[in-house]
Amino acid sequence: MRPLLMLPEMLTFGGGLAALIGGSFLPRQRQWWARIVAAATLIGVIVVAAVGMGPSDQTAFDGTFAVDTATGVARIAAAVGVLMVLAIAGDEIKGTARESETYALLLFSTSGIMVLAGARDLLVLAAGYLLASIPLYGLIGLLRSGLAAEAAMKTYLIGALFGITLMLGLTVLYGITGVTRYDELAARLGGAPAAVVAAGVVAVLAGLMFEAGGVPAHFWVPDAAQGARGTAAIFLTTVPKIGALVALYRTVSVLPHTVAWPLLIAIFAVASMTLGNLAAYGQQDPRRLLGWSTVSQVGYLLVPVTVVGRTELALPSLLFYLVGYTLTNSAAFAVSTSLSDRRDLSAYRGLARARPWLAAALVVALLGLVGTPPTAVFVGKLTTATAAWDGGQAWLAVVVFVNSLLSLFYYLRWIVPVFQKPRGAEDFTAGGWSAGTATVAAGLSLGIGVAAGPLWELFATAPMR
Repeated sequence: MRPLLMLPEMLTFGGGLAALIGGSFLPRQRQWWARIVAAATLIGVIVVAAVGMGPSDQTAFDGTFAVDTATGVARIAAAVGVLMVLAIAGDEIKGTARESETYALLLFSTSGIMVLAGARDLLVLAAGYLLASIPLYGLIGLLRSGLAAEAAMKTYLIGALFGITLMLGLTVLYGITGVTRYDELAARLGGAPAAVVAAGVVAVLAGLMFEAGGVPAHFWVPDAAQGARGTAAIFLTTVPKIGALVALYRTVSVLPHTVAWPLLIAIFAVASMTLGNLAAYGQQDPRRLLGWSTVSQVGYLLVPVTVVGRTELALPSLLFYLVGYTLTNSAAFAVSTSLSDRRDLSAYRGLARARPWLAAALVVALLGLVGTPPTAVFVGKLTTATAAWDGGQAWLAVVVFVNSLLSLFYYLRWIVPVFQKPRGAEDFTAGGWSAGTATVAAGLSLGIGVAAGPLWELFATAPMR
């Protein structure tokens, strides 16, 4: 049945309901059952999504939702990302008052992210956006602290503003075409007034940038990364980008050449990577540094979107980068969550002697975010720059290289103390689940980077509906 093509999304949302309702009947010391339910749901999603990634692409609900390789990759990457979040939650929120609610919010948002990734209709795009965004506010605000409250309020206000912007853009595009499906939009937008189309496109793309966490809707990311629990921080800086970037790719693929949308995306990309790198230089809190690093990574991820339709490398490079970034960023945040009391870069002095495996995971993650071989992000950056060059945007490839080089300096500000001699007796007490997750994620990042060939072949042969 066609509706069953969206079984992963249904399972994810249903798992969220089960965690929410079941958690209300469990005593606090047994809330971990909700985590088991959430993890089992995500494993089922991965299996169903992998089985559904067949040679032929399909659509569900009268062509408004695409079930293709890009959707499958987004589903699996999102589920793996949330599984790592759940593992870290075993250290951080086990036995807390809002444990089951946290798992429910994670799954609700993830179902929206998956809907975003497959949306081929403006109305489905709006529904996915709202479902992905609204739980984020609750996740950030679950921690009772001043920083968390400020971050939640800032995220809510910016999310509401750019949500309205997105709705305005969708209304404009529907008003001038009378349709909402992407295939019909592609046929009618070319004959519509260019100025009106441009206004609608700018509004829609700006709205999606909130979900991605890039310029001009980036202001909430560093505050949320710093103020929220590690469980929420890892999720909001990683998983929403998967749905947002794939949705952005699908959206621009139907835009007419009467609008200079590649230039607009390029501006967003350069602004995100440059501003993120410059702002990260002065940060002493590792979480806030990673927040600004997240903004810069969005800039790199936007590069292949600028050459949609101009090179066959655009889609596979984007998908590969998303997979690599999910693992690498999760590893870095897992280390910071494992050492949650270390909120200054200098507090990591001596980590290499006290916790060599944790230090190795951190170094692999940070050098991976730079784009150092043989990590997965290195392959992602290399292929995105190649896609830009092949698509006639050689200057963007140069910007990627320069910004990657610049980012090395602020990552080194974190790496260097790790290998310095501690000033005194340091007790690096680390959470077992978080440390293990960091090690596994860093190892997978290295493994995928080394054995990138088969995965690239899978992505390179992936058409998009």
